[in-house]
Amino acid sequence: MTAIHAAPLLERARHIATLAAERADKAEAARTPDPDVMDAVTAAGFTNHFAPPPFGDPESTFVELKRAAVVIGAECPATAWCAVLAALMARAAGYLPPEGQQRLWAKGPDTLIAGGVTPRGTATPAEGGWSLSGVWPSVTAAECADWMLLAARVEGAEADTVAGGRVFTVPCDAVRIDRTWDDVGMRATGSHTVVVDRAFVAAPMTFPLSCFAELDDPQPGPDGRAVPLLAVNTFMFSLAMLGAAHGAVRRWEQLVGARIRERPAGYDPVISHYAEVFARSSSEIDAADLLLDRVGEFLDRAAIVTRADVARNQRDCAFAAELLVGAVDRLMRASGSGGHSTGSALQRLWRDLHTAGAHAALRFGPAAAGYAREVLKGDAHG
Repeated sequence: MTAIHAAPLLERARHIATLAAERADKAEAARTPDPDVMDAVTAAGFTNHFAPPPFGDPESTFVELKRAAVVIGAECPATAWCAVLAALMARAAGYLPPEGQQRLWAKGPDTLIAGGVTPRGTATPAEGGWSLSGVWPSVTAAECADWMLLAARVEGAEADTVAGGRVFTVPCDAVRIDRTWDDVGMRATGSHTVVVDRAFVAAPMTFPLSCFAELDDPQPGPDGRAVPLLAVNTFMFSLAMLGAAHGAVRRWEQLVGARIRERPAGYDPVISHYAEVFARSSSEIDAADLLLDRVGEFLDRAAIVTRADVARNQRDCAFAAELLVGAVDRLMRASGSGGHSTGSALQRLWRDLHTAGAHAALRFGPAAAGYAREVLKGDAHG
């Protein structure tokens, strides 16, 4: 264990945050994570935070990851997104059989795994495994990874892509990266397109896609608990947004605080406006923080989750995301030209927040509908 691994994850995150802030403009221009920053993310232990024993620490928690991700996200949401996704993909890889896990982590726990877990490809049976082909867009840190988890439909399987799909573990030298990522925000995530053309994947390097979403008979994950990916992904996607919002408040204070302090005493409509902006936005960010604390604490203690649990988690995370976007939008409108300058960290945080908040998993409408269906179904014929 290196010295940096010996420190708590939150302490390591502070080092990453400082470095990521320094390299943010360069990484945005390159449309890929800065190599030194990703080395720091790996060295800090994000890549094996949720990996199965003996490759990860079984005592690692979602709350611990949340706190660390928020520290990083306050400086560079794109780096926080990469760090959280690395942890999420390591957890997902824990569904591999033991032989597959040994192959995946053969070079040690500091193995960076990227993923495209929406079934975009097709797999056909081959002797000893499968032949995989497909195109997976928006794969975070695609150019930095050692391995990819790629979901695909199985030839001849049912139309239901969850029931008839599998996840395939592919080394990065077997894929092609098309540099398609050019979003207005989260540019430094390097979420480019992964292309695979008839790559052979041995049988131990794959597992059923249903492991991610099965709620009626969930399979134990790498930590021995039946908490599938569907129960945790919206929480993980929210963390970089929460960090961005906390960082935006701090930047806004730096930009606007001097204007408030310089105004004369007594009633002042300008001060009143700024005070309301600050108080309302900071309150909404704190509320989102508390909601996500509840989700993280639930995930840490749950041995199994129900459909209703998942629906509530998704509702809470989507609502938190909505609060965060609204709060930072308000700050941006009241930041003046300084906040909108292309050299301002505030506008970068704002752009990153909007791109993250546009993720399909964080849309409040579908989450609200799913929550209402699940919670009210028992009263449907009452």
